[in-house]
Parts: sequence; C-alpha cells; structure tokens
Amino acid sequence: MAELFLEVNWPAPKYIRAITTTRNGGQSTGPYFSLNLGDHVGDNPEAVAANRQRLFEKALLPDEPLWLKQTHSTDVIDAKHWQADIEADAIISDSPDTVCTVMTADCLPLLITDRSGSQVAAVHAGWRGLKNGIIENTLAQFKAPSSEIIVWLGPAIGPQAFEVGPEVKAGFVAVDAAAESAFIPTHTDRYLADIYLLARQRLIAQGVTAIYGGDNCTFTEKQRFFSFRRDGVTGRMATLIWIAAE
Repeated sequence: MAELFLEVNWPAPKYIRAITTTRNGGQSTGPYFSLNLGDHVGDNPEAVAANRQRLFEKALLPDEPLWLKQTHSTDVIDAKHWQADIEADAIISDSPDTVCTVMTADCLPLLITDRSGSQVAAVHAGWRGLKNGIIENTLAQFKAPSSEIIVWLGPAIGPQAFEVGPEVKAGFVAVDAAAESAFIPTHTDRYLADIYLLARQRLIAQGVTAIYGGDNCTFTEKQRFFSFRRDGVTGRMATLIWIAAE
C-alpha cells in the first residue's frame, strides 16, 4: 500500500499531531503523480481536490488544513487571522484542532511546538525566507522560552543536491559567519548548500537546541517526494501540525 504520509518522530506532547505527506497515494497523473496537494502548479483541479480529501480522511484531520499562498517571504500569521489566499510563509496557532499547513517540493518545512504543547507552527523555509529571517520571526511569536521549544525539520533538498550561486552563500555569511560551513565549493564557482545545517544554525542562535529530523532528500528520493529542482513541473507535499482537542 502506498505510503500517504509520514508521522513526525519527535518528543512532543502526545496531543500534538504532526505529519508530512509523500507523493504517493493520490489521483494525480503525469508529472504530478500522484498525491499532489498544490492547486497552483497546473494540475487538474479535480485531482487536487480529491487528493486533499483523501489526506483529510486518511490522516483523520480534525478540520480543513489552513493552506497559505507562499511567496518566500518572512511573514508569519496567527491562524485566527487566516483567510483563503492569504500570503504568508508560516502560520502559528494556540487553538485546538486548527491544522497549520505549509507546502513544499525541495524547500524546508519546519514544525515547531513547545514542551507543554501550548502553541504550534508550520514554516515554509526556502533559502530566501531562511536567509531573511522566517525562522526568527516565527519563534518570536512563541510565548515559551527557547529552551522549551522543539523543532522538526521535514523533507527538503539534501546537501549533495542543492547547488547555489556565490550570491546565496554571501547572503547567509553576511548574516552569520558560521554559515560558511554550510557551503561546499563545486568544481565551478558554485556551492552545494546544506539547508538543514543553515536552519539548525539559525535555531541554535535563537537558543533552540531540541532539533529533530533533517535526514531526507527530496531530490534523490524520487519515488517518495516531489522535487522542483529535479523535475521543474511537479506536485507539492504538505507538512501539517495541530493541537488535538482532548
């Protein structure tokens, strides 16, 4: 049976529910095969709707996911202010059964909560958002101190596949000199970037040390994940988190 989604492995309270989808188990065809959840990538709208309904049913979601219009920004919204087509790249909630959601296909999805499970957030961190402070902006919305924060790094493009130009490296190093270690020179004037390490560095700089995940590669795991870098026209996975009502 196709693996529809992965459970998040981290020491969050039991009533914090968190999953990330794979590309399998849906109805989309062609380059979107098969569980494409993105309605903005050219796929058949009926297939996308069917895929979203399948996710809703199979993951036992308590309510509809709060989809964002992601723009590689550093904008964070409170789920209480969500509306359709709202532009943001992170969403935070302290309300039960509110499903915070981001979509990715190489960019880094992060899930955040605190040890008491009083707040949750889903973050979309491409290199632009990561460089410009999407993680810092999201953490600033948490009431718990950094020592109580738990973070999971979802499936993203791995460090052996994420090639970037010197301007990307320069941008990160200008913010934090330690970012130098996340860029390995190639035989050209480009670099292989470790987006997982860059995220960990930013989190640690904010005092967050309970960091989990970060061991997948969307680019190389072709049978499991969508990858924009690999395929160009492709689908999107979703990473979701909510506080389950008890």
